[in-house]
Amino acid sequence: MTFTVTHDERDGGGVCLRLAGELDLGAAGALNAEIDRLVAGGERHLLLDLGGLTFCDSTGIAAFVRGDNMAAAHGGWLRLSGATGRVDRVLQITGLADVLRYQPETADPRSSSAR
Repeated sequence: MTFTVTHDERDGGGVCLRLAGELDLGAAGALNAEIDRLVAGGERHLLLDLGGLTFCDSTGIAAFVRGDNMAAAHGGWLRLSGATGRVDRVLQITGLADVLRYQPETADPRSSSAR
């Protein structure tokens, strides 16, 4: 399965990136590039909807941490939501669910719970 990342810009700030497929070594660069492009363009609040991800390895986890660090360096944040199955389990086991304020349900990046 291939990896795709699409996004919706939100009124009042924030972007929701929808990830689908397998986030692995071959796909992490595409996610990093999209996050870099958005942050360079002035976006500071990034919500990653993981509902379409079927797999995430350590390079995917590293991309999430890298994205959060980049957003934070520019006064923002990166949050995760919507993971299921194995992807949800990886977030829980690694502790990333707590660090990135993971929410199982997809949330609007403008809501107070996503901040």
